[in-house]
Amino acid sequence: MHKNLVLDMGNVLVTYDPVWVIQEYTDREDWIKEIKDVMFYSGEWIRLDAGLMSEEDALKAWMKRCSSPQVAELCKSCFENWDKFNMKKIPGVEEILKEEKEQGRKLYLLSNASMRLVPIWREVLPGSEYFDGIFYSAAFHCMKPQDIIYERFLKHFSLEAKDCFFIDDLTENIEGAKKAGLDGAVLPLPEASALRKILEEEKNA
Repeated sequence: MHKNLVLDMGNVLVTYDPVWVIQEYTDREDWIKEIKDVMFYSGEWIRLDAGLMSEEDALKAWMKRCSSPQVAELCKSCFENWDKFNMKKIPGVEEILKEEKEQGRKLYLLSNASMRLVPIWREVLPGSEYFDGIFYSAAFHCMKPQDIIYERFLKHFSLEAKDCFFIDDLTENIEGAKKAGLDGAVLPLPEASALRKILEEEKNA
């Protein structure tokens, strides 16, 4: 069993869907699609996660690209409140984290996310009290699966790669971690049972 368990956030600890916040403000399918494309699937969103753009500049760019003033205002409302609606804790995960902590593991978060989440991570994560360290990409100006993010993560917490087991929902992020010397596995489903299965396999390997 590895000393350190490193976990992604989206679709590992919480489910995430950009549609949820948009549906709080409209049920028009054309507007929902437009906001998803203009904002959540944009280059600006990636730059926010990488810590390379301010929220103010990103919002200005999105509102300019909206098809109407009404959609632009909808975009603004969605951006101001996405963190309140788009993430939901996965049932059963907190219990697993508690068990891992009781077995002597250290728990770390390694997630691509913007600075918006830095001050509120305790509210967002299940079992937040069990974590020994939180690493959001924007705070370190890099993103998974770049090589440098794993290097900065290990250095920041003074960890040895061989002592870490990383679980992420994306294959490319696990491949990047393995290149950096971490062990890891892809979580196929955002469910506690799938997470438990991976951990059991890791311990029995």
